[in-house]
Amino acid sequence: MQRGYQYLFSFFVLTAALAAPSAMNAAGKPQDNGRQEEHRRDDNDRNRVYDRDHRDYHNWDNNEDRSYRQYLGERHREYRPFVEIKVRDQRAYWNWRHRHPDHDRDGR
Repeated sequence: MQRGYQYLFSFFVLTAALAAPSAMNAAGKPQDNGRQEEHRRDDNDRNRVYDRDHRDYHNWDNNEDRSYRQYLGERHREYRPFVEIKVRDQRAYWNWRHRHPDHDRDGR
């Protein structure tokens, strides 16, 4: 009977050792919580904002802030930080932004 428990214990230890790496990989990825923007910092310590509708990232730098302020001015709205406006308004901005690209940059 002792030998049976030894094999059973070895089976569980081996199963746990094989399953641990895949469980760690599955838990390591951040989940999409359905929000419009996703703010990240890239390797150069710049803010990056994800545009879900157009499936691309935008570096939030001085140029993007200038474009955002131009967008607000055309609509006669007061400045509010982009991260504080409603998701619907963020989506409207990205739609406008894709219709008004910077011709001196990479097309965004």
